[in-house]
Amino acid sequence: MKNLFTNPPRLPLVAPSILSADFMHMGDECRHALEAGADLFHFDVMDGHFVPNLTMGPDLCRCLRAEIPAAFIDVHLMVTDPAKFVDPFLAAGANHLTFHVEVMPADAARRLAERVRAQGATVGLAINPPTPVEAALDLVPDFDLILVMSVNPGFSGQRFMPEVLDKTRRIQPMLKPTQRLEMDGGVGPRTVEEVRRAGCDVIVAASAVFGVPRPQRASVIRTLRGEE
Repeated sequence: MKNLFTNPPRLPLVAPSILSADFMHMGDECRHALEAGADLFHFDVMDGHFVPNLTMGPDLCRCLRAEIPAAFIDVHLMVTDPAKFVDPFLAAGANHLTFHVEVMPADAARRLAERVRAQGATVGLAINPPTPVEAALDLVPDFDLILVMSVNPGFSGQRFMPEVLDKTRRIQPMLKPTQRLEMDGGVGPRTVEEVRRAGCDVIVAASAVFGVPRPQRASVIRTLRGEE
């Protein structure tokens, strides 16, 4: 299975979150984002329990995979029981699954990570703004990607919380060259420079990409990557 996170070159990756795309034209929206320079798609899964919202499931992932076979699909499981979602999303074509440190003990998180890798995908660990960074530090070596949430998860379009950058500054020196550090929530052209300076090299952007007119998206993506 394609591995975008752990392979060189070490350029910042831009991951538009399809939560802010036009769901009536999802295929066209995603194709256009790739043409505009996006590296992968961030796929927000919410169960209405871990976060107060319901979003997309494996069928949308399967449709996106069929529509754009070469896309890298980064599935963020904002759910109470991620183990139930692993097999359905991998069968639907996900390349990567991230689940939250808040939902299970460390040993269970390690076992689930190995289960994901055994099926050929990469795996990430996410941490919410209120959760102390110490909850994730012992688990950093066991994951391909660490996702630091810069908003409280559940809805697109929230304001970036700069205080979470202290977490990325703690985590980044611990990472091996094969690991990535991702930030998700309120990241846009005005906040991305400090995000990159804090060590993040996977940038999730929702409304910053899909919330602007299509002719502007390539410029936004270049700015997020640090090319403009």
